[in-house]
Amino acid sequence: MIKTDILIIGAGPTGLFTVFEAGLLKLKCHLIDALPQPGGQCSEIYPKKPIYDIPAFPEVLAGDLVDNLMKQIEPFQPGFTLGERAQTIEKLEDDTFIVTTNKGTKHHAPVVAIAGGLGSFEPRKPPIPNIANYEGHGVAYIIRDPEIYRNKKVVIAGGGDSALDWAIFLSDVASSVTLIHRRNEFRGALDSVDKVQELKDAGKIELITPAQIVDILGDVSVEGVSIKQGEEIFTKECDHFIPLFGLAPKLGPIADWGLEIEKNAIKVNNALDYQTNIPGIYAIGDVNTYPGKLKLILCGFHEATLMCQSAYKRIFPDKRYVMKYTTVGGVEGFDGTKKEAPKAVVKAIN
Repeated sequence: MIKTDILIIGAGPTGLFTVFEAGLLKLKCHLIDALPQPGGQCSEIYPKKPIYDIPAFPEVLAGDLVDNLMKQIEPFQPGFTLGERAQTIEKLEDDTFIVTTNKGTKHHAPVVAIAGGLGSFEPRKPPIPNIANYEGHGVAYIIRDPEIYRNKKVVIAGGGDSALDWAIFLSDVASSVTLIHRRNEFRGALDSVDKVQELKDAGKIELITPAQIVDILGDVSVEGVSIKQGEEIFTKECDHFIPLFGLAPKLGPIADWGLEIEKNAIKVNNALDYQTNIPGIYAIGDVNTYPGKLKLILCGFHEATLMCQSAYKRIFPDKRYVMKYTTVGGVEGFDGTKKEAPKAVVKAIN
């Protein structure tokens, strides 16, 4: 039986940052994740993808963000159960919880924080009859290592942020990038749409709209695609075809835990502490929903911070916690010593 103060289900960025905020409150955390390594989607799906909306980082690769978070929480020594899925939950008479994984590992905690992102994912595949034959042989639904496409001819299909972002990124990596979308309008960020247009005008991206891929060519691996545009069908030579139509999320076993679910997300009380309909169980990050919800990593960080304050009150109802800024209180350093605030700062605050 693994015992901890806060049991975090999901080791993505929001789950990892929860460890830091809990650590400031002297609360111990343990994380469960079905993936074999921490980081969630950032590690598994797009470690080399740039992220632009993390404060103080004009641009940071998703994998580097995870590395930085792991370094930030290192002083608090969290525990990890990786490669196992949280399967069942049991509430005990003392209002604590036992969470058991699909491999039988049991975890006991007074607080459970679900930070499972959007859950487990399956790629949305285009209706191309022979596409499965080329999976792993030139067809990919997720870009993990962009260096695979170095000096290669790449065709990307899709109209959302992922298709736009990767078309922009690979324009400096691949020998040629062709972006195909079934509509003239894109669903992605306006800045990205403008950037793709600039790259098209500069001859670095070929843009074909409205059009769609109807066939894949090649004996063993991808050698080209057939494109339908209006009534015309023509072929395009390529080494890789990347359909980026998004991922279909599933909550998995968590959906059977008696939580209030709305559109595949867990409803929480955002006016207070992001607690679910079951006291002691919180949901933070992309897995939750409430009026005005934005599925952004930085929003997950905010939710984790408020959740930890509530968790402290639940675990220690008779203790009064006075929040101190880290500039004053310091943070336990990597060498086990306390990093004191600069004297000028302490003096000004005192």
